[in-house]
Formats: sequence, C-alpha cells, structure tokens
Amino acid sequence: MNHLSIILPAKNEAPALAALLPRLRAAHPSAEIIVVDDGSTDDTRSICRGNAIECLSSPYSMGNGAAIKRGARAATGDVLVFMDGDGQHDPADIDRLTDELDKGYDMAVGARDWGSQAGVGRGLANTLYNWLATRMTGHPVLDLTSGFRAVRANKFREFLHLLPNGFSYPTTSTMAFFRSAYPVAYVPIKAAQRIGKSHIKPVRDGLRFLLIIFKIATLYSPLKLFVPASGLFFLLGCVNYAWTYVHQGRLTNGSTLMWSAAVIVFLIGLVSEQITGLMYRRDA
Repeated sequence: MNHLSIILPAKNEAPALAALLPRLRAAHPSAEIIVVDDGSTDDTRSICRGNAIECLSSPYSMGNGAAIKRGARAATGDVLVFMDGDGQHDPADIDRLTDELDKGYDMAVGARDWGSQAGVGRGLANTLYNWLATRMTGHPVLDLTSGFRAVRANKFREFLHLLPNGFSYPTTSTMAFFRSAYPVAYVPIKAAQRIGKSHIKPVRDGLRFLLIIFKIATLYSPLKLFVPASGLFFLLGCVNYAWTYVHQGRLTNGSTLMWSAAVIVFLIGLVSEQITGLMYRRDA
C-alpha cells in the first residue's frame, strides 16, 4: 500500500478531535492526517497544532462535502481515507478498509449495522436509500450514506466536480463509482455514539435528504426513473380514456394531457441519460 492520507472534515468537533487524533496518530504513525476545519469557532485549530496534525481552515462554513473536496485536493497520498471528526469511527477499522483496496477494489465503505444508526428515523431513511441504490445499480449497497470510506485518490478526484458542498457526498461518490464500473466493497463496522451535537437538523434537512432519492436515480441511470414515470402517465391516460369512453362516449382533454405528459417525461429522461453519459466521460 502506497502513502496513506486520512481526511477528517470537522465543524466544532474539538472535544471529539482531542480524543480521536492521538489514537489516529498512534494507529497510523506514517500516514498524512488532515483535519479540514469547516469554519469552526471552537478550539479545533489549537488541538490540531497540539497533536502536530495539519489543519486546513476555512473562514466560514462551506459544508461537509466542500471540506471533503478541499481535503482531497490537498492530500498527497495514493489512498484517501475519509472519516468523521465526531468520534464515531474507530481508527482500528482503517486497515480493514485499505485491505479491500489491496484485493482490487477502488472504494471500500464502512457499513454500519442497525445498532449504529443515529435514531430510528435515520435508520429507516438509510434503509430506503440502500434499497433504492441496490435496485438502481444491480449491486448490493449496504450503506449508501456512510462517511467512513477508503478510496484510490486518482479515481476519487475524477468526480470532485460532481460532489455537492452539503451532506450527500457519500451518495454521490458511491453512485459515481458504480456508474464508472469501479468496484466497491462494503466492510461491516460498529459506529460509536458521536461526541457532541449533530449538525443535521431533521426539519431543515428532511426535504434535502428526500432529494437524495432522486439524485440516486439521476446520477446512475435517469431512464430507470423516467421510463416508469412515463409509463404511469400513459397508463393513467388509457384508464381515463376507457372510463370516459364507456360513460360519455368521447375522448377527454384529461387523457390527452396524460399521454402528452408521458411523451414529455420520456424525452426528458432520454436527454438526461445523454447528459449523464457526458458527465462520466473521460477525455483521452
């Protein structure tokens, strides 16, 4: 295994970093460790200095995904390991992830069990995401939203332009790897309770996480989303026409509108499929 870079996005995670960084350095003394400070107002920077850890500081919060991108650009290792700075992930599991890369995988993801989920609501949402991603890709997706993963740096940087600045970078990167035929492995892990308060707000972020469902489909294969939707509109138009023909003996505007919607949705999906193909194209 070539040089390893460990990247931790952190926003006001000083108490967790104070406990995590010494363990991380002891477990991987030769690794490059980068804490990306996402506009923290606590002692994050001083704790990094005290542990001789490189800290990339932002003057204001740009988001978890933005921190990941900044860290990936700054890292010099051939293998990147991303882990949360809130103390949930065990440094001892890093070797288990990088071992999967030695077996030929390009990404290895730490898959949490039900007991490691942050509440029943989050657990149910993650289960739904995993099921949908599995259906879309045709491969078992055990934890779509896990922030603990090891990747080959050159492969990961291909998709930096696709990654959002918010919380859904794990979803985007996973679907991008599947779409590009880069093999992905899942390693069962136990995640501890985070230290401190989560930055995710259920009300504010609820709709944003629902959008992840559509993003999963459009990142991988838009036609798998748009064709069923188009078929549903066409079927509804046929049902409405059959009912109005039997009861009124005529074709109504409702059926025509639904058939038109079916054609429009299909064409949008077709164009989206072509755009998606261009997003993953690698110029020679």
